[in-house]
Amino acid sequence: MRPISEMKILVTGGAGFVGSNLVFRLVSDGARVTVLDDLFSGRLEQLPESDLVTFVKGSVTDEGLVKKLVADADLIFHLAARNIVVSTREPRQDFEVNIGGTLNVLIAARERGVKVVYTSSASIYGNPRHLPINEDDGISPLSPYSTSKLAGENYCLTFYETYGLPTAVVRYSNIYGRNQSPDNPYCGVVSKFFASVMAGEPPKIHGDGEQSRDFTYVEDAVQATILAGTSVKAEGRVYNVSTGIETTVNQLASRIIDLYHADLKPVHIDRRDVDNIRRRVCNIERIRKELRWVPSLTLDRGLLLTKQWLEGRKS
Repeated sequence: MRPISEMKILVTGGAGFVGSNLVFRLVSDGARVTVLDDLFSGRLEQLPESDLVTFVKGSVTDEGLVKKLVADADLIFHLAARNIVVSTREPRQDFEVNIGGTLNVLIAARERGVKVVYTSSASIYGNPRHLPINEDDGISPLSPYSTSKLAGENYCLTFYETYGLPTAVVRYSNIYGRNQSPDNPYCGVVSKFFASVMAGEPPKIHGDGEQSRDFTYVEDAVQATILAGTSVKAEGRVYNVSTGIETTVNQLASRIIDLYHADLKPVHIDRRDVDNIRRRVCNIERIRKELRWVPSLTLDRGLLLTKQWLEGRKS
């Protein structure tokens, strides 16, 4: 495969949180990047100001537009999706974007023979029987979002097996960091906790706070995603992208409070009506062995970098 610097790359959902970080990295590596985003949750200002970036406002549900953009791409990173909150409220929209949009990308890619890297979610595992979670462990999606992300995975693997289309799947676990804006209503728990503490307010924790997640800094997730796109070994494979370290929500809140030396104690409120997974930590041995990827940042370091980004953003 040609080096990134010689490629024209399509990033769907490229104005979103992870997508914009991916675009920054691709541009820094010299790639020409086309971003397709409907700006439902993405933001144009999150993209780098560069002649190497072309922004197209539109949706992956637009079959003709997808076909046109794929025709000019050497590699596709498919991140466009409705998130878990919106998917729960509007399951039909979830189906049309997360499943129908993915199928549009794959059909267009098949016609051109262009590799697709599909970003999925560890939420497809549901409440696991064993920890850490391996890629081949039982799957139990508990929301329209996780159901549609799993369907997208299956389509990718089917196109690989049936049509020989090179595809790779990365399953993200609780990504956080730069460009996860607290004023975005769909941001994750890390940003919400930062927003509360920066405002001098106690973080609000759903339930007892002993639910755990595997928090992964966005730069590490981007590196894993690019490796999946540039490695032949990744074709037809599924990879957990996480840290392999379990952290409770109570521990997360305490670490963010400690970063500000704040005299605050979290407030516990009712359980969430979505994403009620009790424990999550993923095994990353497969991606370590096959793609030589391991996360480079600890949670403490990632939270510090997030703090610095938020403070720089406000100045």
